[in-house]
Amino acid sequence: MAKGASLSGFPEWLPEERVVEQRVMDTLRSLFELHGFLGIETRAVEQGSSLLKKGETSKEIYLLSRLQDHGNEADTPVEDMLGLHFDLTVPLSRYVVENSGAVTFPFKRWQIQKVWRGERPQEGRFREFVQADIDVVGNGELPSHYEVDVPLVMVEALEELRELGLPKATVHANNRKLSEGFYRGVGLTDIEGVLREIDKIDKIGPDEVAQLLTSECGASAEQADACLELAQLSAENGTQLREKFDALCARRGVDKDGEAYALAIEGLETLAMIVDEAAQIRPGAVIADLKIARGLDYYTGSVYETFLDGAASLGSICSGGRYDNLATQGKKKYPGVGLSIGLSRLVSYMLHSAHATASRVSPAAVLVAVWDEERRAGSNAIARALRSRGIAADVAPTAAKLGKQIKYADKLGIPYVWIPSTTDENGEQSAEEVKNIITGEQVAASADTWTPASEYAERRVVVGE
Repeated sequence: MAKGASLSGFPEWLPEERVVEQRVMDTLRSLFELHGFLGIETRAVEQGSSLLKKGETSKEIYLLSRLQDHGNEADTPVEDMLGLHFDLTVPLSRYVVENSGAVTFPFKRWQIQKVWRGERPQEGRFREFVQADIDVVGNGELPSHYEVDVPLVMVEALEELRELGLPKATVHANNRKLSEGFYRGVGLTDIEGVLREIDKIDKIGPDEVAQLLTSECGASAEQADACLELAQLSAENGTQLREKFDALCARRGVDKDGEAYALAIEGLETLAMIVDEAAQIRPGAVIADLKIARGLDYYTGSVYETFLDGAASLGSICSGGRYDNLATQGKKKYPGVGLSIGLSRLVSYMLHSAHATASRVSPAAVLVAVWDEERRAGSNAIARALRSRGIAADVAPTAAKLGKQIKYADKLGIPYVWIPSTTDENGEQSAEEVKNIITGEQVAASADTWTPASEYAERRVVVGE
């Protein structure tokens, strides 16, 4: 949590921390656009009817009301109220429907924006935070190869962030058709309930999940045990996945001639395709992990969670899946698949675990000194000349003694102080000079030709210093 934050769960980064966050945003945007994704931004609020019934996240929605309506909200149905969006997928579905005649399908979009959730704040989890999403949305249909393409783009993006202290990321994938088919095959009917409880395994452990399956979903002890055995199944390739799943179905008495098994196999083949095709491009980046469920109700096919090596306590830092029924217009459907990075969670990790920070507070490479206020215009002219050549420059706030101006630059991490020329009592003008306050070197310079050393020219993000 940022120092001095007075409201728990609402981070406010210091300037040097904000540099890290901005670097992450810029890196992701550049990578997403390299793959042809288009940037959009949606409004912060959505109708309550759009935000509700999206799994347990519905309990975390912040609703809005005007001050003069305070106390009378009970007269307005929640569905008619406005709420802050808790993710960027629900707003995207509305955006696609409203702009279906103006966008080109499949619509590939990236979006980096704040979202709000009323959950309990803790390290890496906030109530107000930034997400970075990519989605591909089709018109009526969406080829399954995007279920491979999208997670691989995210893995590539996370690889780009490793220079900022991020460990290796691995995508864990499952398919809801596979899970649903198996659950139905062992006799369960409350599929959404089972998925929600299975999604809690990493948070509360298998024993408590088993109790919830029996108490909340009507499962017998044997059925709950079967669900947990499925959740323990993982595989690095499609052949291994098929063998393990068929062996499990045989142990649990799933009818291989039934509709439930056919549904499970449909999901299994998609998952096998994802793992095998991803392995050809980036081996080990995507593995099959059948405990991945995702708590949001709108996912209908592949689902993904992404974990960092050695950072188990951080949980999933990137998640998503395929949704076929979220965006609809009459009988027309706009199926999509996407993943979302919890960007604020990543930044928090980088700041506090990888100790990433800015190489200096100020973006300026040069502070132009001011001899006196009468000559400030000359200092301003020097700064303008430097900026016209792409050199970030600031001007001293006051005409204090030169030593104090140097101390001011040092506090902001500005590496150079520009010393304007002066005229002595004989009318002779001294040369302009620039002082590197890190090395102590001071040389004559012209604002039209001087260039800072490469290691001091730009503000950088450094790790572990």
